[in-house]
Amino acid sequence: MARVALVTGGTRGIGRAIVERLKADGMKVAAGYSGNDAAAEACARELGVMVVKGNVGNFADCRHAAEAVERELGPIDVLVNNAGITRDGVFHKMTSEQWSEVIRVNMDSLFNMTRQVIEGMRDRGWGRIVNISSINGQKGQMGQTNYSAAKAGMIGFTKALALENARKGVTVNCIAPGYIDTEMVQAVPEKVLEGIIAQIPVGRLGRGEEIADMVAFLAGERAGYVTGATLALNGGQYLVG
Repeated sequence: MARVALVTGGTRGIGRAIVERLKADGMKVAAGYSGNDAAAEACARELGVMVVKGNVGNFADCRHAAEAVERELGPIDVLVNNAGITRDGVFHKMTSEQWSEVIRVNMDSLFNMTRQVIEGMRDRGWGRIVNISSINGQKGQMGQTNYSAAKAGMIGFTKALALENARKGVTVNCIAPGYIDTEMVQAVPEKVLEGIIAQIPVGRLGRGEEIADMVAFLAGERAGYVTGATLALNGGQYLVG
């Protein structure tokens, strides 16, 4: 029987690549999104997946989204916490709104979404949770104390939740991508982008499909012995022991 997967932030960029790969692997997939209806409609039409709208920073929205997916596709077996935002600024000039919005969407969302599915996974004795962190949650980044804090917190969340659920057949893992060739990165000024690529040993940006390949493994039947791990996919830009 086909597994059911929900990917937050799944209609664009890395999220869409993940949705496309999980669908190709035979899963029934829902893509979550918050505001871009045109991108969501295109994703649903082109990939043949369910799309569900809601703000991952809001617990009630997450409950409604999970319920909608379960009604249409069945109990959620795989959750990919991918949705995230940036509100950059140096800390001594950062507003409370910049801080709280990033923490709410990037960090509180882990509780809001995972809480909807964890009991069902435990009851069924099988589940896969994959959290998409960032290289900047591992090494830090100027102008991103809010984002780096949230993405580092995701790594701690992954480890603790993995320990709590290992004996229930539920794995929890984290991927920390480096700079990936998405619309957001391509919007960076050309000279800045050239400087970023110069710092990457493999000499290029990553591709969404490369992140999706790793998610597909962690979400699959053969990854039951991998849990609590944080996998760095960054072209050698930041080496973690």
